Amino acid sequence: MSLSAAHDEMVDGGGRLRPHWSHVLGAFRELGEQVMAERVRALDAVLAEEGNAALLPGAAPTSRRLDPFPLPIAAAEFRALEAGLAQRARLLNLLLEDVYGPQRLLAEGLLPPALVAANPAFLRPGRRTDEVTWRGGQRLHVYAADLIRGPDGGWRVLADRTADAAGAGYALLNRRALLRVMPELFRSAGIRRLQPFFDIWQDALERLAPPPEGEGDRPGLALLTPGHGDKLWYEHVVLARELSCALVEGGDLTARNGRLFLKTLRGLRQVDVLLRRQDGRTLDPLELEPGGGGRGIAGLMDAARWGGVRVLNDPGAGLAEAPGMAAFLPRLASRLLGEELWLPGAEVLWMGDAGARERVLAEPEAWRLRPALDGTVPAMPLAGQSRAEREALLGRLAANPAGFAACAALPASLAPFVTVEGRLVPRPFALRLFLVFDGAAWRALPGGLARALSEEDVRTGRLPLHTPAKDVWVATDEQDWDILGPRHQEMAPLPIRRDSGDLPSRVADDFFWLGRYLERLEGAARLLRVAVLALGGPDPTPRELAERRSLASCLAAAGLLAEEKAAEFGHGITTAAGRDLLANARDGAILPRQFGHIARLAGRLRDRLTAEVQERLTRGLRRLADALRALPTGQGDREALAAFDAVLVDILTFTAAIAGLAAENMVRGGGRLFLDLGRRLERTQAIATEMSHLLDQPGAAQQPGRLLPALRLSLELRDSVITYRSRYLSVMQPATVLDLVLADEGNPRSLAHQVAGVRDLLAALAAPDGAGGGDLSARGAALFEEVQDMALGVAQARHQAEAAAALPPRLHALCVGMGELSDAITRRYFALLPAVHSLGVEEAATPELQGTA
Repeated sequence: MSLSAAHDEMVDGGGRLRPHWSHVLGAFRELGEQVMAERVRALDAVLAEEGNAALLPGAAPTSRRLDPFPLPIAAAEFRALEAGLAQRARLLNLLLEDVYGPQRLLAEGLLPPALVAANPAFLRPGRRTDEVTWRGGQRLHVYAADLIRGPDGGWRVLADRTADAAGAGYALLNRRALLRVMPELFRSAGIRRLQPFFDIWQDALERLAPPPEGEGDRPGLALLTPGHGDKLWYEHVVLARELSCALVEGGDLTARNGRLFLKTLRGLRQVDVLLRRQDGRTLDPLELEPGGGGRGIAGLMDAARWGGVRVLNDPGAGLAEAPGMAAFLPRLASRLLGEELWLPGAEVLWMGDAGARERVLAEPEAWRLRPALDGTVPAMPLAGQSRAEREALLGRLAANPAGFAACAALPASLAPFVTVEGRLVPRPFALRLFLVFDGAAWRALPGGLARALSEEDVRTGRLPLHTPAKDVWVATDEQDWDILGPRHQEMAPLPIRRDSGDLPSRVADDFFWLGRYLERLEGAARLLRVAVLALGGPDPTPRELAERRSLASCLAAAGLLAEEKAAEFGHGITTAAGRDLLANARDGAILPRQFGHIARLAGRLRDRLTAEVQERLTRGLRRLADALRALPTGQGDREALAAFDAVLVDILTFTAAIAGLAAENMVRGGGRLFLDLGRRLERTQAIATEMSHLLDQPGAAQQPGRLLPALRLSLELRDSVITYRSRYLSVMQPATVLDLVLADEGNPRSLAHQVAGVRDLLAALAAPDGAGGGDLSARGAALFEEVQDMALGVAQARHQAEAAAALPPRLHALCVGMGELSDAITRRYFALLPAVHSLGVEEAATPELQGTA
């Protein structure tokens, strides 16, 4: 593992190795290239399991996400960076205060109006005026900056991040992943920990909330996310956990009477501090941009304006990110702070100034043009372009000079990155650091994100999202504040609580449908497995053919077999019928679609599921999706059916494991209550539908023998064959079979057990500390009595087969009644949501999931 002289981040101006790199380099030399290659693969696997796309079946990261070679920074150098960035954060906050307040900088000509009035991030409803005085305090709470080391060895700020300063959560994840895969690196490394920064951040959020009204009340902290589809969703989950915030979406919140509330099962819970990770322009459709994909909260700006809620960072803070604004920061520092910038930025010129245009056009190879108001657009170098491209760019500049800024082209410093073969190679990089205001001073995360840059990134000044990152190490010294943590805050003892009424309605809805889709997956796998085993046996007897016809009816009702194929299945055409069954494993078929639904809901519930449940879901879904893809779906012979049977067994094991983990690891109530409720309700409808088809045998009332194959099949589908034999040996009668599969509450696979579970779960919701719902529990109890009455009627009938054959209409009515109860549950607990699931209709996979299973 050789060290190239091009690794200029590791050496000083004299070509000597910087002292803080010696420990890291020594550890890598001891490991060797072969071990390093193994660690690279292990690190990718860990991040694939834990990352945002981990639950998408078969999905894999498109590129490596974390380099195992960290980026160490000396303690003294980091203190200088922290001081420089803290000064910059103070400056930007004062800039925002003026622009959204008296606007003296505009009046004095220190800031051109074109960088404010035309900026889409300038939110006019957020201004303080003589008539309206915002009560929200300072505009900037969390801040990040992208830096690059210049040719002179000093750091330069490439961009300020004032809207939401994304990435701190990923810095914490990177540290944890590296510690898990490369523990030897941390032995005697002497680096500062990251967790105290998040403790201080949480403490700062709590101090921003008003004093609690009741004894033992906690401040209402929430983190607003655009939702599961956002590319930074997983970081939002991590931050919500680390900062003890409720992870919410716009539909979870409502603004009323100048305050912000979270909609929960128990009613409205006030939100005092809202840490936003959503574009400020979409926060309030009444005062800002209308629409916003339905993610805004009507009335939020009014609540924030009068101090009913603190929104962090301020919705209009993104104004300071405009590239053209950086050209004026040195002059504004003298005006607002009375100081020179301690940490300068890369030189930026605003093209609205004639002198700046002359300078850029005189030295085009030294500058890159970019929109003055949009920092997301890559810069456009004037040098190295064709004549036509350059003339087109200069034409746009001449037409609208105020719309452009010119950034000095700086070479990027190099750092060692590890290849997949375990070798070190030099690559340019950019560094992002994070700061939070604790109420008195700005505190920096003693670490950060370092990202590799390609040649195109360096040329255009773009900061990529999908290149390998580095864990950033800050060496410890005697001045570190890690051991201090946040300031102590006196708080009254919290009251003991065991209810789950504060569960947001959207979260309860997601748990409910996760339970339903898990049960649909299990029910489909159970039906298919019985069918596969039936086809895999020897030539069927007449009794077995009758069972197949009943089974084909159940498969068709469940959408697992086309109606026109049911007759072929019942006549035992093995190869064709086998292909029909295996078609359920193809991309876009019912099994992959169920995987997609489960993955989507489990991803949305990532902040609510325990680590063990999450891990089992992640690994199980990916493994099962891979197994489905490997099946020979175009075949239907015994070998193909045997392979399909093995996958179906794995699916049943997976769903049973999730149910067991939920029962053992999740607190009784809250999410688990709605998860169980969804599963019980779904299984109730599945059993009622299956039994109505099985008992609907033509001529069974006159010839009781025609009912026997259906009765045997009902025991097999309910996994109750052994129990029945232990009770009744081989004697098969309608009353005894239906008592076991319909009315025996002690049989976990019976219809009565499911309906009783629905009744009891609804009763738990109707408890004094719950969210109401006694009338729903009474409806569940009535359905339970109907199940008992059906079985009792068969047992007391003179002709049991005739009574059993008359049950299908009642079973169908029970299924309809359970569907109506599900709709009532939705109206009671989830109706505040903008989106509604459709009961009984198999949904198409969402666009992000199509083709992943």
